Amino acid sequence: MRRRRLRVVIPAYPAFNIYSCIAKKTTALGPVCVASAVNELQGWDAEVIDENNLCRHGPRSNSGGADHELLQQQRPADVVGFYGGLTSTVPRLYRLARFYKDRGVVTVAGGQHFVGDNIAEALSCGIDYVVFGEAEETIAELLQAVEGKQDINEIRGIAYSNNGEIVQTPAREPLVDFDRLPLPDFSLVRYAKIKIYPVERIRGCGMNCEFCTVKGKPRCASAERLLENISNLVETYNARCFFIVDDLFGQQREQTIRFCQMIKVYQERIRRRIVMTVQIRLDKAKDTELLTVMRQAGIRYVAIGFESPIEEELRAMNKRISSQDMLSLVNIFHKFGFLIHGMFIFGYPALENSKFVMSVKDRVKRFRSFISKAKIDTVQVLLPVPLPGTGLRRRLEQQNRVYSIQDVGWEYYDGNFPLFEPDKPMSALQMQHAGKKIMRRFYQFRYLFLVAASILSFPTIAFYFHNLKLGWQKWYRIWRKRLIRFGGWLTIQKWTSDFQKGDFSRKLREARKNLNPP
Repeated sequence: MRRRRLRVVIPAYPAFNIYSCIAKKTTALGPVCVASAVNELQGWDAEVIDENNLCRHGPRSNSGGADHELLQQQRPADVVGFYGGLTSTVPRLYRLARFYKDRGVVTVAGGQHFVGDNIAEALSCGIDYVVFGEAEETIAELLQAVEGKQDINEIRGIAYSNNGEIVQTPAREPLVDFDRLPLPDFSLVRYAKIKIYPVERIRGCGMNCEFCTVKGKPRCASAERLLENISNLVETYNARCFFIVDDLFGQQREQTIRFCQMIKVYQERIRRRIVMTVQIRLDKAKDTELLTVMRQAGIRYVAIGFESPIEEELRAMNKRISSQDMLSLVNIFHKFGFLIHGMFIFGYPALENSKFVMSVKDRVKRFRSFISKAKIDTVQVLLPVPLPGTGLRRRLEQQNRVYSIQDVGWEYYDGNFPLFEPDKPMSALQMQHAGKKIMRRFYQFRYLFLVAASILSFPTIAFYFHNLKLGWQKWYRIWRKRLIRFGGWLTIQKWTSDFQKGDFSRKLREARKNLNPP
């Protein structure tokens, strides 16, 4: 009997953005986990096609992304799953879904985009089944149903269309026993060149930020499982760089400390250093024992969601921290030697009853001043994105401020474009230009010359002959910061050039006119 094939597709970004470069070095973890679960099923093979990381040998179409016509000729898929974790890629997802459905292939989609009215939208745009939540167990049952071995109505956590009527089955309980799942098998990601491997220990986040789609009580795998995952990648793929995708590293404190101690011992045993990046809350700076073991474990980079230095915006986000506290806490991370990536949202809408008013000029000044005082190594400044299912979108829709999807489509939901009417006196274009203005101040062409100066200064490490490791660390930090800031300048120039060739300004005018008709 012929073996069947599941192909999981991570759709290409609609245009160049700040994530385009890093996407060529990594991949999304969720699709790999789903494919790994399917690959263990009897009679099924699985593969992942990451259209943002096709490397040199990946089959590319003239319109961008992968050549799916060629893929179907070479390795026909019976079922194709689509990753809908990034709303900006959904238009591409729907185009591919129609392509496969027209050829008789069963299409499945999952990810945070598919909530509310978007379920009906998906089912009318080439998707046969929508999967809610984590899909490792659901997909196995769904494939059984495709083979005619299980009743589709008995599968929890899916939606489908039956004679024009949308059927949504009862929700599936979130996974809690992760040891039942296979380790992610990155060999299933065809064509990709992965340098930064995504790994996880905790799913869910209890912080309840208004703009975020990740909710729910955190569910934790064991420290041993995360160590096994990393050690397997080190020993199989010679992996060195890892991104722990947990939304808040440091949850379940004792297990986190134990993991750091275990990974430290592992590195000493294999005589090799591992570089890890984590996402962490600022308040973890108060836990000096945690920060100490993190550094000993090889965690060098921390990504921190500062979001805004403006108190009224922080309250609207439900961040529960002040800008002054943020400055005090970030200094502790610096003292421990972490390299800090700061994430910001410019122009976040204040709560309706706050009566908050601030000019664009003053907002930009506040952001620049905070970034300078915090001495952040790298920054990203994006605009607020009212993602489907978030409290932010519900609030703005109630105020009739969100631009229609018919005018400003899902492809613009990447943080680079205004998607709603901002707080007065700021206009949508002013909000967009101001965000880029802050980035341009941080990332400048002059850093190219400073990179050259760092290279010429390399011999000065010899002055640290008593502690060459310290000398190297100081030189490397300065050189890396200058190199990334020049690279950031190149990214902004590329994005600006592409933006000027597009017609978003016209679409924005139409969106604003339709939102507030005369």
